Amino acid sequence: MNKSGKILCVFLIIFFVSCVSKKEVIYFQNDEIEQSKVSNSYKTIIKPDDVLQITITALDIEAVRPFNLAAVTYSTTSNSAIGVAQQQTYLVDNKGEIDFPVIGKIKIGGLTREETIELLRNKLSPDYIKDPNINIRIANYKISVIGDVRRPGSYSIPNERITILDALALAGDVNISGQRSNIMIIREEDGRKTQYRVDLRSNKLLTSPVYYLQQNDVMYVEPNYASIQSASSNSNTTLFISITGLLITIVSLLTR
Repeated sequence: MNKSGKILCVFLIIFFVSCVSKKEVIYFQNDEIEQSKVSNSYKTIIKPDDVLQITITALDIEAVRPFNLAAVTYSTTSNSAIGVAQQQTYLVDNKGEIDFPVIGKIKIGGLTREETIELLRNKLSPDYIKDPNINIRIANYKISVIGDVRRPGSYSIPNERITILDALALAGDVNISGQRSNIMIIREEDGRKTQYRVDLRSNKLLTSPVYYLQQNDVMYVEPNYASIQSASSNSNTTLFISITGLLITIVSLLTR
């Protein structure tokens, strides 16, 4: 191989080696963990468009029956129920309200699960049910992971508790071309979309207000600069590279 060819090979090796730096890939390499700010507590906030399953139980079975309605599908021809009856669900409307049996409209948007349970308990006891037990579950709890990950998509979360790291694990982790330093979390708060940024390379991630995701959160992983440049290449770029290679070959022949 001539001198010009060797120089070209060296430059290509340097380029590809420098595309992905070790510091851009490793998680939790920066900053000390502030243990005083690390918290395992998480509160589910009821939001518009949540679909709730609300179960009321008590010693008096007849007293709770009107509040545990069954949802069934009826045949249009025989006017009879089809399939197994399932428990009625309640959609939180854009005002943060649900229409609950007997009681009527109840505003629960913005409340935690515990606050919602306490509100329902106060409305039911003692006028309707003595010492009711109330369980609330969000039936459509999901998060979305999009961008430069292996398996982008929406994921249902049955236990209603998920961290950023859990979400990345579901999505197969960030691709090697993904930008780990600037992950975007999009969350709806008080009717507005709010953007948060987190750095997977930093231990401060563990104390972020979005470390625990909420229902309908969207995580977006941006591609790194090299990946963007590669995606933006076109036929003109390919032609330019071909011409450059031809010129290098001509110069090599002339300098022998």
